[in-house]
Amino acid sequence: MTRHLLPRSPAVTPAELAEQALTRARHPVARLVSLAEDGRSGASAIYDEAMAVLEADAERRNHTARVIGVTGSPGSGKSSLLSRVANAMVAADPDLTVAVVAVDPSSPSSGGALLGDRTRMVVDTAQNRIYFRSQASATALGGLAPTTFQVCRALSLIFKCVIVETVGVGQSEADVRHLADRVFLVVAPLSGDEIQYLKAGIIEVPDAFVVNKSDEPAATRTYHQLRGSLWLARPSDAHDIPIYRTSAKTGRGIDELARDFLTIVTAENATPVRERAPHFFTAWVRDEWGRVGARHLAEQLGGARAFLATQNGFASARRSFDASIRAALHG
Repeated sequence: MTRHLLPRSPAVTPAELAEQALTRARHPVARLVSLAEDGRSGASAIYDEAMAVLEADAERRNHTARVIGVTGSPGSGKSSLLSRVANAMVAADPDLTVAVVAVDPSSPSSGGALLGDRTRMVVDTAQNRIYFRSQASATALGGLAPTTFQVCRALSLIFKCVIVETVGVGQSEADVRHLADRVFLVVAPLSGDEIQYLKAGIIEVPDAFVVNKSDEPAATRTYHQLRGSLWLARPSDAHDIPIYRTSAKTGRGIDELARDFLTIVTAENATPVRERAPHFFTAWVRDEWGRVGARHLAEQLGGARAFLATQNGFASARRSFDASIRAALHG
């Protein structure tokens, strides 16, 4: 196989990069993620080749992974909470590996993640069981970055659990539900009353809720307001929806929430991340080509699922689609 020069790395083949990433060594994993985020065709081709190796290895090992979505407004303490929960998870299960992808608001000046240093996320770097990556949202709507799906697809072949922390949630910021097996909404005390929760549309999306910073006196009031909103907005299943009360500061509720996350990880019949590709490919087509592209995908190519089945990977499918629609428009 021809050797490729990966960005900022020694010359390795995509297969070698995949094999190195499977050890969960931080630099190879970071290189793989950088390729997923790189829009250049050369990087995309290397990413697709490495992914083919990873997917074949996952099938051989019968490897499965779960994706958990954690969303909430800025200031609700998601990062500090996830730091405690991820560490509690790996402490409880010696075989567990966790990757955290945190999507942050983009800087209006540099375009980078405003909270890219993630100083509140504390992990033990020596054991390679928890990996953290911060992404800039790139001003994209929906709460995810444009490349979050590709990044999570790669990490799901290396780690057993992928936690996606998104940029808040509302009626227009709920794409995480198309990526995660289960979605948790984190709220802080005094973050709103029943009417505000209903108006924001946040009640409709999550599978579970977390009232964080529960060491604060107002947390009890927030818990009851949230419970009341659920009875108004989702009367058919309100009694089945858990609301956790946690505090990253005192440790309250951390072990309970970690146990719930572990239950998700060990559940059977999860949807592989690759099966979620049609939704994100369709979203990419609409972002890049608008209604014309969506119509071309549906009418000329048989839809996202059928088209992706003919391609060697998500990134190569984008290149093929670009060529196809340009030929149709200028032919």
